[in-house]
Amino acid sequence: MSAASSTRPAKPARPARPGRKRFGPPRWASSLTWKALAFITVMCCGLAALLGALVHVSVTNRTVSDARSRALVRLDEAAEAYEAGNRLPPDSGIDPRGLPRELRELAVSGRRGTMVGVVSGVPSMWAAAPADGRALAVQIDYAQSAATIENLDRAILGSSALAIGVTLAIGALGVSGVTRRLRTTSQVARRISAGDLDARVGDPRTTDPARYRDEVAAVAAALDTMASTLQRKLVGEQRFTADVAHELRTPLTGLHAAAELLPEGRPTELVRDRVAALRTLTEDLLEISRLDAGSERLDLDAIRLGLLAERVAAHASGDTEVRIVEDACVETDRRRLERVVGNLVANAHKHGAPPVVVTVEGAVVSVRDHGNGFPGYLLTEGPQRFRTEGASKGHGLGLTIAVGQAEVLGARLEFENAPDGGALAVLRLTAGGG
Repeated sequence: MSAASSTRPAKPARPARPGRKRFGPPRWASSLTWKALAFITVMCCGLAALLGALVHVSVTNRTVSDARSRALVRLDEAAEAYEAGNRLPPDSGIDPRGLPRELRELAVSGRRGTMVGVVSGVPSMWAAAPADGRALAVQIDYAQSAATIENLDRAILGSSALAIGVTLAIGALGVSGVTRRLRTTSQVARRISAGDLDARVGDPRTTDPARYRDEVAAVAAALDTMASTLQRKLVGEQRFTADVAHELRTPLTGLHAAAELLPEGRPTELVRDRVAALRTLTEDLLEISRLDAGSERLDLDAIRLGLLAERVAAHASGDTEVRIVEDACVETDRRRLERVVGNLVANAHKHGAPPVVVTVEGAVVSVRDHGNGFPGYLLTEGPQRFRTEGASKGHGLGLTIAVGQAEVLGARLEFENAPDGGALAVLRLTAGGG
């Protein structure tokens, strides 16, 4: 079936196909803000861990080295006193209690060494050397050094947490500013795609030459420029269509009057038929130009859909069956609603096959034929003016006007193919209101 439109009609939502449940991160975690904050957090934690580890290792090595040096000096003094047979210095002795077993074995084997051990819950630095098959050992207090390292670790953790928190706060402010501008740009893009060609981002960075234009501002400027160019072209095309259709009305009116004066005959019938077709096309173009301009206004009235469907069927060019499952009263524009239903019925007779059935079920009016159904492009892209398929005749303006008038009425017009064949157009209104 032939028809066309620049407006894509709404299609009914299809139920999701059952299948395996997909597992993944929550939807909010896929936003740019959370990704950036996660990246900042990971980098800050990694950097803090690396710097903390380097500082911890460096301070620990220096502290242990200092304690080991003092222990070895004390061990040398104890060894001199032991060899001289003098009294050993304090905190030194032969095989003292608390000496780590590994260090004792090392000294007994004839070697010197140092080791940190815990005696009565207090960390100590031990140094041991061989002494006649036994171990001469020296113990010095290591608690202060251990406390210094522990305090350093806490300071590293606290400063790292503070640095990460401050970095996250600053990063969140910076990233949220960028993502907010990106969301504004995407919202404007959606408004433009929905037909609001007056929508603009209006980023101040694109208008103030003194401010730096970053990548987001460049995208916003490109979108505004595209919208302005598109608006100028569409307005120019709409004005051209309206002007051409308006200029054609006067000569076509004269041509129609002249055709009525021709003598009866086959040539006269052909001329009158072509003149009538041209007049219809001109009126359709004028109506489309008014719809594109958004200058249409509603004249509301309470209407019985069953009576309206019967009236449209009575004026149709072919036999049309009307089925009233449930009648309803709607408040809408009678002329526009008749135009929509009439165009759907005319399209069904012209491009479909009988029987053509108009069904009223509450505030829903459906028109169905039993032909080959709507072409694929119409189901996916909506009606498009001046587009037909195969051997179909017509300009594709009937459904274009039906879609435009349905939008003016605040109704929803859907196109689909019936499971058992034929095209089905469904007009959904609001009971009690247009």
